[in-house]
Amino acid sequence: MEQKGGKRLTKRQVADAIQGLFQAHPGEALTYRQIFKTLKLTTHPAKMLAVDVMDEMAWDDYLSKVDNTTYRLNLKTQVQEGTFIRKANGKNSFLPDDGGKPIFVSERNSKWAMGGDRVRVALMARRQNHIKEAIVTDILERKHNLAVGILQVEKDFAFLITEGNIFAQDILIPKKKLKGGKTGEKAVVRITQWPSMESKNLVGEVVDVLGKQGDNNAEMHAILAQYDLPYKYPQRVEDAANKISGDIGPEEIARREDFRQVTTFTIDPADAKDFDDALSIRPVGGASLYEVGVHIADVTHYVTEGSIIDREAQQRATSVYLVDRTIPMLPERLCNYICSLRPDEEKLCYSVIFVLDAEANIKRWHLAHTVIKSNRRYAYEEVQKILEGNDGDYAEELRLLDRMAKKLRERRMEGGAVKFDREELHFDVDEDGKPLRCYFKKSTDATQLIEEFMLLANRTVAESVGTQHASKTFVYRIHDQPDPQKLETLRTALAPLGYRVKVSGTRGAISRGLNKLISQAEGRREQKMVEMLTLRTMMKAKYSTHNIGHYGLAFDYYTHFTSPIRRFPDMMAHRLLTRYQEGARSANQEHYEELCEHSSDMEQTAANAERDSIKYKMVEFMADKVGQEFDAHISGVQSYGIYCEIDENHCEGLVGMHDLDGDYYEFDERNYQLVGRRHHRTYQLGDAVRIKVAQADVERRQLTFLLAD
Repeated sequence: MEQKGGKRLTKRQVADAIQGLFQAHPGEALTYRQIFKTLKLTTHPAKMLAVDVMDEMAWDDYLSKVDNTTYRLNLKTQVQEGTFIRKANGKNSFLPDDGGKPIFVSERNSKWAMGGDRVRVALMARRQNHIKEAIVTDILERKHNLAVGILQVEKDFAFLITEGNIFAQDILIPKKKLKGGKTGEKAVVRITQWPSMESKNLVGEVVDVLGKQGDNNAEMHAILAQYDLPYKYPQRVEDAANKISGDIGPEEIARREDFRQVTTFTIDPADAKDFDDALSIRPVGGASLYEVGVHIADVTHYVTEGSIIDREAQQRATSVYLVDRTIPMLPERLCNYICSLRPDEEKLCYSVIFVLDAEANIKRWHLAHTVIKSNRRYAYEEVQKILEGNDGDYAEELRLLDRMAKKLRERRMEGGAVKFDREELHFDVDEDGKPLRCYFKKSTDATQLIEEFMLLANRTVAESVGTQHASKTFVYRIHDQPDPQKLETLRTALAPLGYRVKVSGTRGAISRGLNKLISQAEGRREQKMVEMLTLRTMMKAKYSTHNIGHYGLAFDYYTHFTSPIRRFPDMMAHRLLTRYQEGARSANQEHYEELCEHSSDMEQTAANAERDSIKYKMVEFMADKVGQEFDAHISGVQSYGIYCEIDENHCEGLVGMHDLDGDYYEFDERNYQLVGRRHHRTYQLGDAVRIKVAQADVERRQLTFLLAD
């Protein structure tokens, strides 16, 4: 290790070498002799420098002194259990079970843990000016043992190059375990041998060959496989679904409330096939009263608890929406045909029937199993044109529902709901999945009409259980209050721009303050920055049997009841509501809480897969635009550079720190900016910039930008 030419090692070099050595042998006591030999410290000055460094490390509690000439890494500080998060950039982390902040885990200290594995770690005593680190000491439970990547087949062996090179080495594959895979093909590989003292190799076998790198189907399936999400539907489940009859007999109709003669329609995206909700409306009882039915596909009538279809739906927990396809929770025969509320077909529903006045005040309501017959299937765009004054079928009914929805929304906002009209990124793709256009879909009156009535139904049924059957197990959609620390960060970040943010007080006061903040920033240069920072204060919504209310919606009780075709929690809610309507005792809370946790996890996994498919299509869309310049704004600031979002098409790329010329930039995390040390130039979240597309790496799903001159 000692340098040639008589140059002495610096103290920093020796410290780094000693740190690396002890981290590589976390449980071992190492003597001076072993340390000098391993690090090849042969001269007396180098050895004395190493002794001094180890003395300082012991003083900092980084090392423990066993005797006068022996040290070991200090692991006595704390042992924790939690989840390992593997990152392609090597910045792996450990998420403790107690909900604490992520802790950095270097690759050499990861013990080959995979993303999602349950692990036990030892927290290392922190050296001065070093970040907090952990060492994986035990892998308690493997989340999965599959890896996705590109095959490289040689004469005598083959290996898999993993997505983003997430491992320090490739996975060896015996030739007889290739399953016909060829060089350049995407494949899913099961790891059969993990590195050990006997062998340092990762060994695996091909489970599935997905297709050639760059082929759209292969790439989409690779994204799903990467998250351990299914990309095929099991044939045995399809077969079970094909045996289900969609016929509705007179006995079943007699058991239900009959809405077949009531004006009913569905409103969905233009390309939707799984219509799981419908609205009906008719005047009742005079005095400007209207019966509005929120009709939801009665999925659990067809999918019996514990059946093969139910078990598959429970495992999937949600449909997954990638850019160019939907991976349904239920077999196609159920989600697109039998359960889908298609026009001019009799369908079974579970319905919340409201009697409302013209101001959308609830006079009475009830929950019922029904049979409906939709008169019309609308796309959102058709309804929007009618609401804007165009003629169309059931225009009067649609406009009345729109007026009611606006009243509901107005009261919701007055009650303290947070105003986040999120824009969703969409792509128009051709028959081969190639992206032709990239744009944001904004919320319209038509989408808000449906949203408000679905919110009303979800809230009403949750409230009925929570207030009348408080001791009974139910599935709630919960959303906690913003993290006070994040609110304080928001306040300090926006204060220099003249914004005042309320960070204390009642729940309603804080949310109204956030709404006021968003409104004040509208149309100003920093609008996107304010919206992003405000959104980051929010906690994630999840499912639980323990109700704490829904902060973002300002509801004391809320559930998901209105989308059972695509969400398993809605199926759970249907079953529990039916159970309690029939007078049965409370369901097992522990069982349902486990299902809630699984559903929350799968919802997040599906969102990650969707985000990766968007990234892939984003890079593919920009691949022929390398060298072109665009107006953009800074959408993210990190210690390694700035993320910029193109204003025209909303594609996002990174300008690396090394490409910010003319100064040395320091990361001001508190104020979301980079600041030049010499010239004090700042790059802040929300700033307008001009960028040039430098690289579009489809395989890594990364866009690289440069700042244009």
